[in-house]
Amino acid sequence: MALIDSMKKLHADNFAFYLKAHNYHWNIEGPDFKQYHSFLEEIYTLAWEDADAIAEQIRALDAYAPGSLARFKELTTIQESEVIPGPLEMLQIIYNDLQLVLSSIMAAYNDANAENAIGLSNFLQDKYDARKKLSWMLRATLARK
Repeated sequence: MALIDSMKKLHADNFAFYLKAHNYHWNIEGPDFKQYHSFLEEIYTLAWEDADAIAEQIRALDAYAPGSLARFKELTTIQESEVIPGPLEMLQIIYNDLQLVLSSIMAAYNDANAENAIGLSNFLQDKYDARKKLSWMLRATLARK
């Protein structure tokens, strides 16, 4: 079923996004450390809180939610990196990865609409809106004067 597959991909993308944002939160350095450290905490907290909700939506579709790092890695489009970049590069990477999460939400949303899964469509709309706001905040932070 396309809807289950797109929800599993969303779950994996969201979890990979969470993990990268949390990693950057732990390892950020520089003169604006406190500001970026706090901002990254907001970002990873949003993704972390949604991980459980997305998994529960998958279970509501009578499927098992992926839960291993190997399975997440298999499903996600978000790339790992061992390199710890500078603060602005971290935020740019997070912004770029957020666009992938938004694409995953939209794919799942389209599949939910095709299946007339109204409640799931509404759930995905809320997730999309929250991430569009986050996308704007990242763009504003990265803007050059």
